[in-house]
Amino acid sequence: QDGPQRKKRKSEVGEVDKQLDILAIGTAVGSILLYSTVKGELQSKLDGGHDSRVNCVRWHQDNCCLYSCSDDKHIVEWSTQTCKVKCKWKGDTSSVTCLCISPDGKMLLSAGRTIKLWDLETKEVYRHFTGHATSVSSLMFTTVKPVNESKPFDGITGLYFLSGAIHDRLLSVWYIRSDRKEKNAVMSFTVTDEPTFVDLTVSEVKEEPVKLAVVCRDGQLHLFEHILNGYCKKPLTSNCTIQIATPGNDGDSTPKPVPILAATFCTDKQSLLLVYGNTLQPIIEKVSLNTSESHICLVRDIQKVLSLKTDAALTKVKTPVVNSDTKVLVPGIPGHSTAVKTPASGKEKKKNKRKPGETEESIEERLGALDIDVSKVKTPGGLPQTDSFAVLLVQGLESNDAEILNKVLNTRKENIVKNTVARMPIHAVIPLLHELTKRLQGNPYSASVMVRWLKSVFTLHASYLSTLPDLIPQLGMLYQLMESRVKTLQKLSRLHGRLFILVTQVAASQTVQDVPEVNQTAKLVYEDDSSEEEGSDDEMIADKDSDENWDEDEEKEEQSDEQDMTVEKEINGDSDLEPENESEEE
Repeated sequence: QDGPQRKKRKSEVGEVDKQLDILAIGTAVGSILLYSTVKGELQSKLDGGHDSRVNCVRWHQDNCCLYSCSDDKHIVEWSTQTCKVKCKWKGDTSSVTCLCISPDGKMLLSAGRTIKLWDLETKEVYRHFTGHATSVSSLMFTTVKPVNESKPFDGITGLYFLSGAIHDRLLSVWYIRSDRKEKNAVMSFTVTDEPTFVDLTVSEVKEEPVKLAVVCRDGQLHLFEHILNGYCKKPLTSNCTIQIATPGNDGDSTPKPVPILAATFCTDKQSLLLVYGNTLQPIIEKVSLNTSESHICLVRDIQKVLSLKTDAALTKVKTPVVNSDTKVLVPGIPGHSTAVKTPASGKEKKKNKRKPGETEESIEERLGALDIDVSKVKTPGGLPQTDSFAVLLVQGLESNDAEILNKVLNTRKENIVKNTVARMPIHAVIPLLHELTKRLQGNPYSASVMVRWLKSVFTLHASYLSTLPDLIPQLGMLYQLMESRVKTLQKLSRLHGRLFILVTQVAASQTVQDVPEVNQTAKLVYEDDSSEEEGSDDEMIADKDSDENWDEDEEKEEQSDEQDMTVEKEINGDSDLEPENESEEE
């Protein structure tokens, strides 16, 4: 829009900047919202700078510039007059999470994991620092002037700055030197948990100590006071720790901790503004410091301070005062159902309140009044379910009742055994193993059943058993028993094999004996009338001929064998002159 209206808007923005009432809000989509706290409305929106979420926004103290960093690895310099990008450059190889402008406004600190110091005129890296193992969440300068005042001050050399990172309990202090050699932190402050909010008083004089207020994730506030004068190897602990708790007078006698959300120093540097309680409705309180004590616990009754109006809707419902004789019909609440009693029973409902003369009903009478038929409750299968099996097993182990244990442990169904072991509590595993060890030493029939329980216990509760430090002494008897059983297994299997052969032989011989004998006598005999002498002569002649033929056949076979041997020797290259080779071939 051109014309006087646009000029008017520019002048408005300039006036608002002078009044310092604009709040810059970075968004997750990459845009930055400028909100006017005086007007209570959105002033303008900065777009086109970032492609990902904005992690940090910093105002420049002199000109109307705004610096922002994002997960897209870039740093953007904005002009709030034109609401456009003035300059954009790549700040790191990964996301840039934090920014801080130097006291003179000529340098910019940026940090992802490593920390870089940029020259804002040339947009080049002036110094590198090691940084943290995780993403940096806070960056701030701790000194305005260098400690060594003999050298001329260029605006940045000799200054200290502080950095903190997520999941890191150490806040590091860095020193900007004239040379590029030293890149590590010169000192560090240790806290109890990850720092969520950090504030400090800037040291303006050489002897003035830096006061540091660190709010941790566990709700504690740690106060440090230290003069920055060079390298310190050991991490510095807090001078004072502040906690807030409830008095615990009313319903609950134990005091409960109240988390501190933020803390900042006042202008006098001696008092603190504490923000504590609920994030939706925080309480802000000014507290004067007393660092002589190492631990301070402030007692605050939050319930009286926070008058939450949540129960107001419930109190509007008035309950009418009703006479005891009148009968009131109330609509039923959905989801709740009660048993409707028939008027045929004729019994009036008994009141809970006893009259002075009456005696209290016994438990037996009360159970009888419930009228529970046990026969109807039984499950259709007759056997109890796995839930009751697990309960029975635990009861039997605790009371050492043999009857209950026999009833549970003699089940042979794999499914019931697995479900029972899976649903039993962990503290009952070791007593169950001791009971199974006892039963394994007894009857072989019971041992075969106990092995199934052992198998399911070891498969389902192996992770718990492996965590026990004294597992081997507790299960020593079971180990020895299993080893002795396994040793005899080979002998038993051999014996089983031999016995199996014997049994099968005996069974086979019995089946042969049981077969009825066949009558071997011939039913018909035919006799020839020819002379026996002729037959005997023919047999003698046939025998002679056969003997002669046999001898001839043997001679032929021997000759053929010898020929075969000579052929083989020729083929293999062997001869009778080399007996060693012959033996090798054989």
